[in-house]
Amino acid sequence: MNNRHDDGSAGDANYGAIGKGYTDYRQPDPYIEGFIAKALGGAGSVLNVGAGAGSYEPVDRKVTAVEPSASMRSQRPAHLPTAIDAVAQSLPFDDDSFDASMSTFSVHQWPDLSAGLAEMRRVTRGAVLILTCDPARLSRSWLAEYAPEMIEVEARRYPAIQAIVAGLGGQVEMVPVQIPLHCTDGFSEAYYGRPERLLDPGARRANSAWSFVAPGVEARFAERLSRDLENGTWDEKYGALRTQPTFDGSLCLIVGRP
Repeated sequence: MNNRHDDGSAGDANYGAIGKGYTDYRQPDPYIEGFIAKALGGAGSVLNVGAGAGSYEPVDRKVTAVEPSASMRSQRPAHLPTAIDAVAQSLPFDDDSFDASMSTFSVHQWPDLSAGLAEMRRVTRGAVLILTCDPARLSRSWLAEYAPEMIEVEARRYPAIQAIVAGLGGQVEMVPVQIPLHCTDGFSEAYYGRPERLLDPGARRANSAWSFVAPGVEARFAERLSRDLENGTWDEKYGALRTQPTFDGSLCLIVGRP
């Protein structure tokens, strides 16, 4: 079955339409990057699946990147390797080709999670890293009150953690990743203490879930949030988040080893 969009996007989101300006809002966060570097350990060769514009791609190792979206491939900076046009469920590599493999904010886009994880395991000698969000913990964010439709979409799209654990097999560790206050990777929870940022349509566009909500939902969200920020309602309820150093939300790193 061919699930690709015009620009090659293989998941449910059309990055040819929503990928413009993605890197203006989605830059790798150093704190989160540290978790990935630690889990990669001494791996010299790394496969990055669903590599997008290259966020969290280590520059101190030999990296092979796979990304089906032409829009996202075109936004990769010059210092990163050119990404191969391929999909997770059909990786064009021999068995045990890489010391480690990784996928960040990508598994919810895959049309066949089990096949993609099996392929990553097949081509990887060591650790397989999956940075994702736990759908069971998305309701911890204030967005569950202000944008329940978006949270519902996210919870439906992100695979259950147990499904990823089962797909990886072997020894699997789940590492909760707290989100720093000034997170430079603008997924929705990254703005837990900076709500004004989500009044920017570009910031919302860089989170694919917004492309699935019904017409009018975004406008109502922006109108309500703008009003509540202006009259103090948001700060009365959530203002402590503005100075909270980290947020224990849905972000987690799953590491599978043979």
